[in-house]
Amino acid sequence: MESNRIKNQFKLGEAFRYFFRVFGKKDPSRPDSFNLRMMHGINRISIIMFLFCLVVMLVRALTR
Repeated sequence: MESNRIKNQFKLGEAFRYFFRVFGKKDPSRPDSFNLRMMHGINRISIIMFLFCLVVMLVRALTR
């Protein structure tokens, strides 16, 4: 029981599906509105900035 609860805490499948949904093709069955498009646009920007910062931190760590 305890290991099942811990395993559920670290499920990342839904998060990865969201990343592919944000950057992938549009799903026609999902609702579409201006607010939703803006939210996904802001999320794209934040994901790209996060990945860029990870690359910068990795380069800095390796060049020291």
